[in-house]
Amino acid sequence: MTTLIQDVRYALRQLRKTPAFTVTVLLTLALGIGANAAIFTLVHAVLLKSLPVADPATLVRVGDKNDCCVFSGTTDSGDYSLFSMDVYERMKQGAPEFEELAAIQAGFGYRPVTVRRDADGAMAQSVMGEYVSGNYFRTFGLQPQKGRLFTDTDDVKGAPMTAVMSYRTWQRDFAGDASVVGSTFWVNTKPVTVVGIAPQGFYGDRLMTTPPDFYLPIETMPALMNVRYVHNPEEDWIYIVGRVKPGVGLAPLQDKLSAVLREAFATTENFSGSKGKEALNRAHVTLTPGGEGIQRMQEDYGAHLRLLTWIAGLVLLVACANIANLLLVRGMARKMEMSLRTALGAARSRIVRQLLTESVLLAAMGGLLGLAVAYGGTRMLLGLAFPGEGNVPIGASPSGVVVWFAIGLSLLTGIVFGVAPAWIASRAEPADALRSSVRTTSAGSSRLQKGLVVLQAALSFVLLVGAGLFAQSLNKLENTDMKLDARNRYIVHINPQAAGYSQTQLEALYRTMEERFHALPGVVKVGISSYTPMEDNNNGLGWQVQGQPNLTLVASFVKANADYFDSVGTRVVMGRGIGVQDTSTAPPVAVVNQTFVKKFFGSRNPLGSRIGSSDSPGNFEIVGVVEDTIYQSVRWKNHLMVFVPMMQRPVNTREPIEDDLNLYAGAIVVETDRPMSEMETLARRTLAGINPNLTIVKFQTFEQQIADQFNEERMLSRLTMLFGGLALLLATIGIYGVTAYTVVRRTSEIGIRMALGADRAGVIAMIMRGAVAQAGVGLVIGIPAVLLGVRYVRAQLYEVTRANPTVMILAMVTLAVATGIAGMIPARRAASTDPVQALRTE
Repeated sequence: MTTLIQDVRYALRQLRKTPAFTVTVLLTLALGIGANAAIFTLVHAVLLKSLPVADPATLVRVGDKNDCCVFSGTTDSGDYSLFSMDVYERMKQGAPEFEELAAIQAGFGYRPVTVRRDADGAMAQSVMGEYVSGNYFRTFGLQPQKGRLFTDTDDVKGAPMTAVMSYRTWQRDFAGDASVVGSTFWVNTKPVTVVGIAPQGFYGDRLMTTPPDFYLPIETMPALMNVRYVHNPEEDWIYIVGRVKPGVGLAPLQDKLSAVLREAFATTENFSGSKGKEALNRAHVTLTPGGEGIQRMQEDYGAHLRLLTWIAGLVLLVACANIANLLLVRGMARKMEMSLRTALGAARSRIVRQLLTESVLLAAMGGLLGLAVAYGGTRMLLGLAFPGEGNVPIGASPSGVVVWFAIGLSLLTGIVFGVAPAWIASRAEPADALRSSVRTTSAGSSRLQKGLVVLQAALSFVLLVGAGLFAQSLNKLENTDMKLDARNRYIVHINPQAAGYSQTQLEALYRTMEERFHALPGVVKVGISSYTPMEDNNNGLGWQVQGQPNLTLVASFVKANADYFDSVGTRVVMGRGIGVQDTSTAPPVAVVNQTFVKKFFGSRNPLGSRIGSSDSPGNFEIVGVVEDTIYQSVRWKNHLMVFVPMMQRPVNTREPIEDDLNLYAGAIVVETDRPMSEMETLARRTLAGINPNLTIVKFQTFEQQIADQFNEERMLSRLTMLFGGLALLLATIGIYGVTAYTVVRRTSEIGIRMALGADRAGVIAMIMRGAVAQAGVGLVIGIPAVLLGVRYVRAQLYEVTRANPTVMILAMVTLAVATGIAGMIPARRAASTDPVQALRTE
């Protein structure tokens, strides 16, 4: 221990003597390790971290897919992940292998609910709610932060309506006011008692950008949401997560639950026909680990985060090569010192240990700086990945796992890349102390230095090309002709259902909305629809054309009013659009897009044809065709779409109007004649004037909505550009360092050349050839690496299937310019060598 302390003190003194070297190494390490720690923070939070619950390893999810919606129906493969309450109750009763089995509403996100505290002056606001079974919190082994959590008695028909508030909402909206517990809130216009606060850090059963603010029992859904499907055995709409008892085998349990599923399905109408019975034999469930929750975000971000991890690793490799080069140069500069120490009796192992202590100490200090870089880097990553989302349950502060990751990475870097320089420096012969240290050089160390520079050049070229390809992909995405007009358009997301409106009240509500918004100065069009083009929403239904019974295709289904097409910039290319005359009492009509016409009609005129579901293909008459506008994703090609007037329903539907959730609009699209920064305030005021419970769920410009669809691609493009630039900078420093060291080592040679008549240009050319040669070898390695690597990232690029020659040439030119700058500085210094002084030194 005493020797180690002496080594550390000596190392600190040596590092203080060379501040330029120390600062360069520390900054290089901080950037390399910080970038990796920042990426790992996000990777750990999204891909590796378990839910903040008790013993997550014993949680099991029934299902392996993230089905999005209520009414998803059967699946062709027979693999079910979405269930009815009837199936849930059967599994709960028939599988004692579970300690607890909880039901959770399905969907890509949580449902907005309108909430107002029962207090004077309290305003209604739209927040996120989640409907869960009474044993939800018990299944996760959670304790309340305050008050109590749900019990089974809260989730029975006729029980007083209760809610549990999230800890984040309690702190954000009520400053931790203890009186919230036990108080009454009006949820979707119904009185609900908040019985407790969820524990701090719990964000629900899945990682989402909008975690739930309120948890509500499933049995409150019929009253709060005015829905009737909750206990319908034909409707699959819940996820199931349970905690298994110790020693339970998952394979037998999976078979048992599959049998329970088929038994439940056998009694339903969906499986009564010949096709249904055939599908019944395929029906099964797959048990998957439930400790990480419902993994929608993991699926969305997984591929990009893994790619960024590899890219950050390459940057760290470039940084480590740079550090190794600096340590080699430092070791050669201290060769006289090592020779003297060897001559005085120091063992080589002692010298190696001393030099390793210095490199490990540097690495540890760089790792600490890297954590600071990681904190800022993670904040930047969160801003890029989730712009405008303030409730994402991912902290920028590195967790304990990330801290240990950074420490381990630092120590590994210090040891691995400090061994070779320490070993080479320790091999100094005592006789070298009697000679000039300039002349005693190691050919091996020189080759290693040049090899590291070649590696840096190759990796930086690969990262530069990668940055160019992702920038090209993003440019193609953002400049796709979406057949939409986003100028001076504003999207006001609403939830009439949460405001207490029944389906029979909606037609009058929509007319009032149109009138009130049209009365605002500057408003040109007021479109109302079930959802808008570039939001993460879709309602897909199977459609047939009357007279074509053998062809059924899934098309997206959008309800809209007369102003909708104009409000989003969609052109009618045949027939007419939806008109003001298309009311609930008028004959049902539909407008389809060009792709729908191409798939069903080919070159035939579709106007006048009737379409509908497979049971009733004559429900709607096609009266118009619109151009193919982009909905949900630019990557969604051949997207079939059907647009139906907002309040129209199939002519022969047996579904009561009270059960038709498609009648509820989700958005208002307001077109104005000029930019209006005050539109959000005007929209809130207008809606509140209609009904105080009619709140804005989300407000955004149409341009913002479109831009949000490219957040992941934008993050990937900007980070690859950042990492590519960082790798280029480190490679440039590496080329400069080796070239400068070469000039110092060859000072006497250069002096002799100049004494014999060599001119400045010749000396500069000689030095530059060495720098350019190393970069050239790096390109020879980097080009095939790029051609090979594109295959592995092609799936994450948009309409980019190979390495673009222009991008590769630009990367070559960039690397060449950087090499020229890095080599020219020491080359000019070499050309300024005084021959007399160089020979005198020799």
